[in-house]
Amino acid sequence: MKISARNVLSGTVVAIVKGPVTTEVTLEIAPGVQLVSTITTTSAQALGLVEGARALGVIKASSVMIATD
Repeated sequence: MKISARNVLSGTVVAIVKGPVTTEVTLEIAPGVQLVSTITTTSAQALGLVEGARALGVIKASSVMIATD
């Protein structure tokens, strides 16, 4: 697979919360470090995601913001 995104994080699927339209997928990318993404349920099924499977978290964004009040 070739992709233009530079932030590709390998991990293990540790949780899947399926909904009728979207599915929340949690990857553990390092001990105690998790990446959570919401994707369509159709995509989650097409990718064959199951807990314990290896997967890649791909981050491509023009900006990631963090704020405090």
